[in-house]
Amino acid sequence: MLEVIQVIGSKQRLRRQPAAGVGDLVAVTVKKGPLDLRKKVVHAVIIRQTKPYRRPDGTWVMFEDNAAALVTPEGDVKGTEIKGPVAREAAERWSKIANIASIIV
Repeated sequence: MLEVIQVIGSKQRLRRQPAAGVGDLVAVTVKKGPLDLRKKVVHAVIIRQTKPYRRPDGTWVMFEDNAAALVTPEGDVKGTEIKGPVAREAAERWSKIANIASIIV
């Protein structure tokens, strides 16, 4: 379980929650998970979202759950496996996530 606290590279209005979508780099805190990762600020890339979004070819895409992959600030993936599908937008932008993804939608 992650909580998004900042969208890296976004400029937003004062006191408004920043919006992030598939493929965006975000700063998160780990709420449930390993003790060595909890209560620390880490970077992650959003790979799935439940809110429908439109692709340039006109198709609408939505997933059953929200998911993110933990990465280093340079973009290297911390894990060795991604369970479930990865959105094509995230795979095109982050090649190292595409290499370990089991399926790209």
